[in-house]
Amino acid sequence: MNAYDEYMKGIVKPMREELVHNGFTELTTVEAVEETMDKLEGTALVVINSVCGCAAGLARPAVREALQEAEQKPDHLLTVFAGQDKEATERMRAYFAEVPPSSPSIALWKDGALAYFIPREQIENFEMEQIKNHLAEVLTQVCSK
Repeated sequence: MNAYDEYMKGIVKPMREELVHNGFTELTTVEAVEETMDKLEGTALVVINSVCGCAAGLARPAVREALQEAEQKPDHLLTVFAGQDKEATERMRAYFAEVPPSSPSIALWKDGALAYFIPREQIENFEMEQIKNHLAEVLTQVCSK
Protein backbone atom coordinates (compact mmCIF):
# COMPACT_ATOMS: atom_id res chain seq x y z
CA MET A 1 0.00 0.00 0.00
CA ASN A 2 1.45 3.37 -0.94
CA ALA A 3 1.46 6.49 1.25
CA TYR A 4 -1.58 7.99 -0.51
CA ASP A 5 -3.67 4.84 0.00
CA GLU A 6 -2.63 4.71 3.65
CA TYR A 7 -3.54 8.39 4.09
CA MET A 8 -6.96 7.94 2.43
CA LYS A 9 -7.66 4.84 4.52
CA GLY A 10 -7.41 6.99 7.65
CA ILE A 11 -9.57 9.74 6.15
CA VAL A 12 -12.43 7.46 5.06
CA LYS A 13 -12.53 5.25 8.15
CA PRO A 14 -15.08 7.39 10.04
CA MET A 15 -17.12 7.77 6.83
CA ARG A 16 -17.33 4.00 6.52
CA GLU A 17 -18.08 3.53 10.22
CA GLU A 18 -20.92 6.03 10.18
CA LEU A 19 -23.06 3.63 8.16
CA VAL A 20 -21.68 0.39 9.59
CA HIS A 21 -22.45 1.58 13.14
CA ASN A 22 -26.00 2.19 11.97
CA GLY A 23 -26.59 -1.37 10.84
CA PHE A 24 -25.21 -1.35 7.29
CA THR A 25 -23.19 -4.23 5.91
CA GLU A 26 -20.22 -2.85 4.01
CA LEU A 27 -19.36 -4.76 0.86
CA THR A 28 -15.73 -4.21 -0.09
CA THR A 29 -15.10 -6.86 -2.75
CA VAL A 30 -16.73 -7.99 -5.97
CA GLU A 31 -17.26 -11.40 -4.40
CA ALA A 32 -19.05 -9.92 -1.38
CA VAL A 33 -21.33 -7.87 -3.62
CA GLU A 34 -22.20 -10.84 -5.83
CA GLU A 35 -22.72 -13.23 -2.93
CA THR A 36 -25.00 -10.76 -1.17
CA MET A 37 -26.99 -9.50 -4.15
CA ASP A 38 -27.45 -12.88 -5.81
CA LYS A 39 -28.98 -14.36 -2.63
CA LEU A 40 -30.88 -11.24 -1.57
CA GLU A 41 -34.56 -11.64 -0.79
CA GLY A 42 -36.97 -8.88 0.09
CA THR A 43 -35.94 -5.26 0.19
CA ALA A 44 -32.58 -3.56 0.55
CA LEU A 45 -31.36 -0.03 0.95
CA VAL A 46 -28.03 0.35 -0.86
CA VAL A 47 -25.95 3.45 -0.17
CA ILE A 48 -23.13 4.30 -2.55
CA ASN A 49 -20.94 6.07 -0.02
CA SER A 50 -18.47 8.80 -0.94
CA VAL A 51 -15.90 11.17 0.53
CA CYS A 52 -17.59 14.24 -0.95
CA GLY A 53 -19.10 16.88 1.28
CA CYS A 54 -22.66 16.14 0.25
CA ALA A 55 -22.24 12.56 1.43
CA ALA A 56 -21.05 13.70 4.84
CA GLY A 57 -23.37 16.62 5.34
CA LEU A 58 -26.46 15.34 3.57
CA ALA A 59 -26.62 11.72 2.38
CA ARG A 60 -25.37 9.75 5.38
CA PRO A 61 -27.26 11.84 7.97
CA ALA A 62 -30.44 11.75 5.85
CA VAL A 63 -30.21 7.97 5.51
CA ARG A 64 -29.74 7.51 9.26
CA GLU A 65 -32.68 9.74 10.14
CA ALA A 66 -34.97 8.38 7.42
CA LEU A 67 -34.42 4.87 8.75
CA GLN A 68 -35.41 6.05 12.21
CA GLU A 69 -38.58 7.74 10.96
CA ALA A 70 -39.80 5.48 8.16
CA GLU A 71 -42.92 3.49 8.89
CA GLN A 72 -41.51 0.58 6.89
CA LYS A 73 -37.85 -0.46 6.91
CA PRO A 74 -35.88 -2.52 4.40
CA ASP A 75 -34.89 -6.08 5.16
CA HIS A 76 -31.22 -5.35 4.38
CA LEU A 77 -28.91 -2.33 4.69
CA LEU A 78 -25.92 -2.41 2.35
CA THR A 79 -23.17 -0.02 1.37
CA VAL A 80 -20.21 0.21 -0.99
CA PHE A 81 -17.65 3.01 -1.02
CA ALA A 82 -17.09 4.77 -4.34
CA GLY A 83 -13.52 5.78 -5.02
CA GLN A 84 -12.22 3.42 -2.34
CA ASP A 85 -13.57 -0.03 -3.12
CA LYS A 86 -13.71 0.61 -6.86
CA GLU A 87 -14.32 -2.92 -8.10
CA ALA A 88 -17.03 -3.61 -5.49
CA THR A 89 -18.75 -0.31 -6.34
CA GLU A 90 -18.56 -1.01 -10.06
CA ARG A 91 -20.10 -4.45 -9.52
CA MET A 92 -22.88 -3.05 -7.33
CA ARG A 93 -23.67 -0.42 -9.95
CA ALA A 94 -24.01 -3.20 -12.54
CA TYR A 95 -27.09 -4.41 -10.64
CA PHE A 96 -28.81 -1.14 -11.51
CA ALA A 97 -27.09 -0.38 -14.81
CA GLU A 98 -30.16 1.48 -16.09
CA VAL A 99 -29.11 4.54 -14.08
CA PRO A 100 -25.84 6.45 -14.60
CA PRO A 101 -23.13 6.06 -11.92
CA SER A 102 -23.60 8.59 -9.15
CA SER A 103 -22.02 9.07 -5.76
CA PRO A 104 -23.25 9.48 -3.25
CA SER A 105 -26.49 7.81 -4.22
CA ILE A 106 -29.19 5.68 -2.66
CA ALA A 107 -30.84 2.67 -4.27
CA LEU A 108 -33.89 0.75 -3.11
CA TRP A 109 -33.85 -2.87 -4.19
CA LYS A 110 -36.93 -5.05 -4.06
CA ASP A 111 -37.39 -8.66 -5.11
CA GLY A 112 -34.34 -8.75 -7.36
CA ALA A 113 -34.77 -5.42 -9.13
CA LEU A 114 -34.14 -1.72 -8.69
CA ALA A 115 -37.28 -0.19 -7.21
CA TYR A 116 -36.10 3.42 -6.74
CA PHE A 117 -32.92 5.43 -7.14
CA ILE A 118 -31.86 8.75 -5.63
CA PRO A 119 -28.85 10.13 -7.54
CA ARG A 120 -26.37 12.72 -6.37
CA GLU A 121 -28.39 15.39 -8.20
CA GLN A 122 -31.25 14.79 -5.75
CA ILE A 123 -28.88 15.00 -2.77
CA GLU A 124 -26.46 17.81 -3.55
CA ASN A 125 -27.89 21.30 -3.00
CA PHE A 126 -30.91 19.99 -1.09
CA GLU A 127 -31.48 20.36 2.61
CA MET A 128 -30.82 17.25 4.70
CA GLU A 129 -34.42 17.38 5.93
CA GLN A 130 -35.72 17.26 2.34
CA ILE A 131 -33.59 14.23 1.50
CA LYS A 132 -34.61 12.49 4.73
CA ASN A 133 -38.30 13.09 4.08
CA HIS A 134 -37.99 11.95 0.45
CA LEU A 135 -36.21 8.76 1.48
CA ALA A 136 -38.59 8.04 4.37
CA GLU A 137 -41.57 8.28 1.97
CA VAL A 138 -39.85 6.00 -0.54
CA LEU A 139 -38.96 3.48 2.16
CA THR A 140 -42.56 3.37 3.30
CA GLN A 141 -43.80 2.78 -0.25
CA VAL A 142 -41.16 0.30 -1.39
CA CYS A 143 -40.85 -1.67 1.82
CA SER A 144 -44.53 -2.15 2.51
CA LYS A 145 -45.38 -5.80 2.19
